[in-house]
Amino acid sequence: MRRGWRLPRGVTMAEHRSFDVVIVGGGIAGLALASALQGHGLSIALVEARPLTAPELPAQRSVRHFDTRVSALTPRSRALLQQLGAWDAIAVYRQCSYDHMTVWDAQGTGRIEFDCSEVGAPALGHIVENRALVSALLQRAAAGADITLLSPARLLSCAHDTAGRMRVALEGAQPLQAELLVAADGALSPVRRMLAFATREWDYGHRAIVATVQLERPHQATARQRFLPSGPLALLPLPGTGAEHYCSIVWSLQESLVAQVMACDEAAFCAALERASERCLGAVLASSERTAFPLRQRHAVDYVQTGVALVADAAHTIHPLAGQGINLGLRDVAVLAQEIVAGRARGTGPGQLELLRRYQRRRKGENLLMMAAMDGFKHLFEGEALPLRWLRNAGMRGVDRLGPLKRRLMRHAMGLG
Repeated sequence: MRRGWRLPRGVTMAEHRSFDVVIVGGGIAGLALASALQGHGLSIALVEARPLTAPELPAQRSVRHFDTRVSALTPRSRALLQQLGAWDAIAVYRQCSYDHMTVWDAQGTGRIEFDCSEVGAPALGHIVENRALVSALLQRAAAGADITLLSPARLLSCAHDTAGRMRVALEGAQPLQAELLVAADGALSPVRRMLAFATREWDYGHRAIVATVQLERPHQATARQRFLPSGPLALLPLPGTGAEHYCSIVWSLQESLVAQVMACDEAAFCAALERASERCLGAVLASSERTAFPLRQRHAVDYVQTGVALVADAAHTIHPLAGQGINLGLRDVAVLAQEIVAGRARGTGPGQLELLRRYQRRRKGENLLMMAAMDGFKHLFEGEALPLRWLRNAGMRGVDRLGPLKRRLMRHAMGLG
């Protein structure tokens, strides 16, 4: 038995429940992975510290009734959700497809326009409230006869045993044994910490303010992003009611500016947002309560050990300026599930390092490339030196005119290859 593993008092080895796969984390990534693995002859446990209950999904549409946390899903992510049987529930509730995107520089004339018609796609992506994603995926996972949901059950410890399996001690539930332990437990992953995965990380020096706002003019199924020296502002379209128009905002601001903006009353905040957005959709008429969270880039040096895999935010976090974090995480889930199912077909256990390294090889390069690109964009648009401003504005205009290059960038961002 390896150092660091302790059985809870009064529990013997024989009292452990055994599973092929134990997933820690009942958020979007954990629920998606459990759903992806069901029906393949595997026994799966999903562990969540909080009660796993379906979120309330209000039918009303107002700044008070939308979830302030939303995801910009690519067509590839939507296809995965369809494959998992979760998309229909999301679409029946509500989502907002967007077919156009405009990106512009606050300090110049640089602008890029993206339209789904340029790549022959029906949409560039879909804005979905996070609670709708969780609700649909929880419904799928709860229906799986081969999935055991354990909640509330806080992780106390995890370690390899002498046979190479994982031992998991929980608060409020029986200890578990698994061939594979998957960390889908977020950016501050306890599994990653307990098993001493090394990370490379740094603060961006920004916080992201998220809220729902009501606007004077319709968004016309267009996502908008304005790059300011203080950080990018994104306006993401939400379904309206005909006469009322809504967007979700993600406003990344330098730490020194966040307290002042968060302290504003609603009228002052709406006025500040109007200035920051150049009134691109007219007046900002109302705002929900605001939430601000710190932005930090983090990447695990390795995603895997024998019997352990990190996915989504447990493996990597990225600046939200392109909305790619959730899409990278769902792609992790899809690839890991593919490797586990393929391994089972050839008699390879899900915790075998050879199998897990294939998952890492398929995902690490793409994740690093996207993280480097987002970091580069952030630094490029923060620079205020005149030559840099000229270069980025000329570059934006040039890319906008270069059809083949722009289409290639669009297809990559949409997950279409």
